[in-house]
Amino acid sequence: MSGLAVRAAAAVRAPEAREPDDRAAALGYFHDLLAPFGEKPDEELFDGGRHVRHRDLADLLVADEGVGAGRPDLLIVAHALPDVVPFTAVAPYLTDRLGGRAANFAIAQQGLAAPFTALRIASAYARAGRAAEVVIAVLEQTTLPTPFPLVRETPLVDSAAALVLGTSSAGEEGGSRSSSAGQGDGPRFVRAHAAGSAADALGRELGEDGTLLVLGPWVTGDLPEHGGPVHRVAPGGYCTSLWLDLADHWREWGREHRRIVLCDTDPRSGRTHVALFAGDGG
Repeated sequence: MSGLAVRAAAAVRAPEAREPDDRAAALGYFHDLLAPFGEKPDEELFDGGRHVRHRDLADLLVADEGVGAGRPDLLIVAHALPDVVPFTAVAPYLTDRLGGRAANFAIAQQGLAAPFTALRIASAYARAGRAAEVVIAVLEQTTLPTPFPLVRETPLVDSAAALVLGTSSAGEEGGSRSSSAGQGDGPRFVRAHAAGSAADALGRELGEDGTLLVLGPWVTGDLPEHGGPVHRVAPGGYCTSLWLDLADHWREWGREHRRIVLCDTDPRSGRTHVALFAGDGG
């Protein structure tokens, strides 16, 4: 069965803050956006932000050698929080930086489910023969015009991760930057699904030898019994959390484990999302 395998990845955490491009224009936009709801932007909150745009995060990802060499047929941007100012359509912007030929779009308003949805869409494109290479970019910036509890209480940091995925013939079960590129394919995406609890979502994926369980920072409560290794992602990301660590460790995880199960629970919806990758280890 053909599938999508990781070929390169990059992670960006807490890049340098920047000055806003046009404070008056940004605040004017937010005034117009919020006025129909009887609200107005919190100027002190906005001014105190780091103003790292989605475009800045995309540039840092492309600066990575492995991601920058990508020439995808499909490019998907996934994010849970909005851009600091939505004046740049980042999916076509990133496509232009990566060869300019990819069908491209963004997935938003799904919370941390967005990257899981992106993987399912990418897999469908590959099965249909419409994409031999896919780039998925998960972006998260933290400068907002109104209070958002997750940003302050976690606290979240500006971050981004990118996966370059390429078609591969294999069995189904076979700040700072970090990256890996070349040296063949990494773990292969198998499936992604969701359930109302972590126990239900993981029930079908655990219990086999050679399985690494990667838990996002939002997973709480009882989990199914798992005698294998567990990697817990540190706090600091909402939508990006799992994908930052996958970008850091995909090659070693693929070598050392037969199966990699990524799992996180959206703190806003309570739904748990799981993605299964098949590695070569075990």
